[in-house]
Amino acid sequence: MFLRILDRLEEIIIASLMGAATLITFVTVVHRFLVDVPVLYPYLFWINLAWSQELCIYMFIWMAKFGAAYGVRTGIHVGVDVLIKRLNDGWRKGVILFGLLGGALFTAIVGTMGAKFVFELMSTDQVSPDLEIPSWIVYGCIPLGSYLMCFRFLQVCWHYFKTGELPHHDATNVDGIEVSKDAPIAMGEA
Repeated sequence: MFLRILDRLEEIIIASLMGAATLITFVTVVHRFLVDVPVLYPYLFWINLAWSQELCIYMFIWMAKFGAAYGVRTGIHVGVDVLIKRLNDGWRKGVILFGLLGGALFTAIVGTMGAKFVFELMSTDQVSPDLEIPSWIVYGCIPLGSYLMCFRFLQVCWHYFKTGELPHHDATNVDGIEVSKDAPIAMGEA
């Protein structure tokens, strides 16, 4: 139950940040072009959207940190496994577990150092340039995203240890759509 809620929350955060950043960027670009229209100039000139670029940058950084954890969970990260596939089963399992635990250790270290940095920022009055929000909020994605990614590495590691299966992303799969056996593209006959 907890994992389903966490999975869904992770997906909602990523999609919301991506959608909001795209919408803000669209509005900013449209504003930039419409302000040059003489009839609209008196109305649009006073709208200041200088903050939008900074906000979008922060939103994409947060999205990338949570997206990296999502990538570990779903198996969409790019990996080079040419040598690993040539190993015998015992060595292969050991190398994969070592890699997953190494990823967990690395992200735990980054998360801990990020948390230390954020806690130190909380005691300062440092704010972002345009939005003037506390800097610790901006950098909060480092420990949150890193610890979530560490948890996902450990989750995948445990699942692999128990079942011998890694998450695999199928780019041709669309949830809710069944593939017909007669479809030439689905079967690779095209």
